Amino acid sequence: MIRVLVVEDSATVRAALREALTLDPGVQIVGEAVSGTEAVEKCRRLRPDVITMDVMLPGMSGLEATEQIMQSCPTPILVVSSAARREALGTYDVLAAGAVDVLEKPRGDDSDHTWGARLRTAVKVVSRIRVVTRRRMAAPEPTPVTEPANRATGTRLVVIGASTGGPGAITQILSRLPVTFPLPILYVQHLSANEAFATAFTDWLAGQVRRPVSYAASGVPVSTGAGRIIVAPPNRHLLVRGGTLHLSDAPERHSCRPSVDTLFESVAEAYGPTAAGALLTGMGRDGAAGLLAMRRAGARTYAQDEATSVVYGMPREAVQLGAAAESLPPAEIAERLAALV
Repeated sequence: MIRVLVVEDSATVRAALREALTLDPGVQIVGEAVSGTEAVEKCRRLRPDVITMDVMLPGMSGLEATEQIMQSCPTPILVVSSAARREALGTYDVLAAGAVDVLEKPRGDDSDHTWGARLRTAVKVVSRIRVVTRRRMAAPEPTPVTEPANRATGTRLVVIGASTGGPGAITQILSRLPVTFPLPILYVQHLSANEAFATAFTDWLAGQVRRPVSYAASGVPVSTGAGRIIVAPPNRHLLVRGGTLHLSDAPERHSCRPSVDTLFESVAEAYGPTAAGALLTGMGRDGAAGLLAMRRAGARTYAQDEATSVVYGMPREAVQLGAAAESLPPAEIAERLAALV
């Protein structure tokens, strides 16, 4: 039995959550909370297996509640959020604070007929994730971004892939790179939310790391991304051919589109020893084979270590394949990348 604490201040949305979850005999709602303060108190008292968390709450926000929960009673948290811009941006703060996945609230259109099933599936997936205590980290001092000259020797491109827990991990890496870091960084992040919600991700990430961040576009030379973070857009594979970015609607790989493997394998072929790759926290095995291809091509390869991974799935697969030359926490991956230039 999966024991769920529902945190939502809207009576209408709370009723929808209740109705959808009670259709599954393997799920039990053990409590409901309408504020962040109540969520923290009931988490400590009821010890649920999963929490569905709203972002915009009266008093203590969903972000503050998540931070306190992850410090005092770590619990897998599924954010149930609106795709409205303000709430979408706040959702990524909650994910970076330790929540493990996100589902959009009912939209009041034809998509709602599958919403209950998607909620039940998400709760079951989230319930299997082992979370650990997370201490709140001080945000790095913001520094002005300058347009760097590409003065790197040897390495010409960095590629990074992540899934569950990725927003927090990539923020730690990018925030610790020198402001003049000159290499293009291509990034694949698995996002389960719909495209309208996912479009806020680049704006959120840019605000966190004070660097230029944008979604990739086909036909753009990789070299024009010097010093920038280029993200695979929702539901499109990102790959590199002939020094140019390409987007693909090819079938999913490992149930993922964009796929980390697709990007990494193309970079192994196109850049060989002049690339560096890192595979971060995430469920499944996407990216492990691609990282192995990069290592065999002479690239520098890293995997996030188990202690700092929200889900040690993708990095573990890479380590077991011998794809990662080193297994490190995000801060040390940033150090290795900074040393390449």
